[in-house]
Amino acid sequence: TEIAKMTAFWGDESWRDVAYRKRQGLFGKMLEKTRNEDMAVAYRKRLREVAGFEYVSEALPMKNSKRAVIYYLYFASQNETGYKVAKEILDKYRDGGADSV
Repeated sequence: TEIAKMTAFWGDESWRDVAYRKRQGLFGKMLEKTRNEDMAVAYRKRLREVAGFEYVSEALPMKNSKRAVIYYLYFASQNETGYKVAKEILDKYRDGGADSV
């Protein structure tokens, strides 16, 4: 299932706490999906804190021809020099928009 795939990808079920927030609805507490950008920020944090990468780029949203985000690209490393090179490249594409990717 998609839930099992997400749990395997994330490493545990803590992704659920990021993906859904509880809010008060007309009939009590309801789960509401968070934004994909919130998941991307949480995954970057996880790369640092759980996976132990010292250097992790901000997520670069990769878009299709209709400009919809289809996934986020990260660079994660223990090497500062490699990180600086990768960050420069990613920032170039980030500043250039989806047409330059």
